[in-house]
Amino acid sequence: MSLDHSWISEIVPHMGAAFSLKVTRKLDEVQSPFQKIAVYETEHWGNLLVIDDAFMLTSLENFVYHEMMSHPALFTHPDPKEVVIIGGGDCGTLREVLKHPGVARVTQIDIDEQVTRMAEKWFPELCDANGDPRADLRFDDGIKFMREAPTASVDIIIVDSTDPVGPGEGLFGRAFIADCYRVLKPNGIMVGQSESPFYHMDILQNYHRAMIQAGFLERRSLLFPQPVYPGGSITCTLASKGLPLDAFRRADAEAKAFPTRYYNAGVHQGALTPPEFVREALANL
Repeated sequence: MSLDHSWISEIVPHMGAAFSLKVTRKLDEVQSPFQKIAVYETEHWGNLLVIDDAFMLTSLENFVYHEMMSHPALFTHPDPKEVVIIGGGDCGTLREVLKHPGVARVTQIDIDEQVTRMAEKWFPELCDANGDPRADLRFDDGIKFMREAPTASVDIIIVDSTDPVGPGEGLFGRAFIADCYRVLKPNGIMVGQSESPFYHMDILQNYHRAMIQAGFLERRSLLFPQPVYPGGSITCTLASKGLPLDAFRRADAEAKAFPTRYYNAGVHQGALTPPEFVREALANL
């Protein structure tokens, strides 16, 4: 990342690319035991969260990511009750999951409490469900949590991680994904942030390989726009222990009793069909 006068940039050297936003001031910065967290005020995008010099979200467009990390999985599972979020410290995904009235409990485990405290201060709209009695926020090692979790105890696991560096590295590892498989109930679904196929196809392919090795034979990577991420788009990858992922509770999605700004049944249906270059890259892994 570089800061040049009023512009802040995330640089991706291996692609010879950068994305820049015009900022008006730095609002806050803290060095936690795990990473550097900063918040900037931008000219047009609202507040910007940066972790270890990588853009995480802005006030303007974070809803796309949070809705796609949550609603496709929740509307695919027949009756999700127990949900675990690994990471997700900004609490936007938690907010979306808790929009589903049938969910009985959401346990969120993020290793870095400072991410949540910064979100509460500078992105309070993401945290307005933190006081929901169904929410259990824990600040601990998500890898350890999953390793120790009871077998067949969770309906949906959402891995809302940063890039596979620093604290997020182990969340892409084969041992962690194998633990997710074990902890899911028979109809369980795992969904994880799986990077941009334009910039990080190797990471996406390795993510699928780890899922295959764990036993996940049903997998779908959903591509969606995310303007502040490298390449302007990102994927989340759904995996199940046998539940078909091409079908979802379309009628329930169409009749949802809560508002969304990006997700709807048509978006969900379309995202299930990957672009040809993604389909070809994931075939015969």
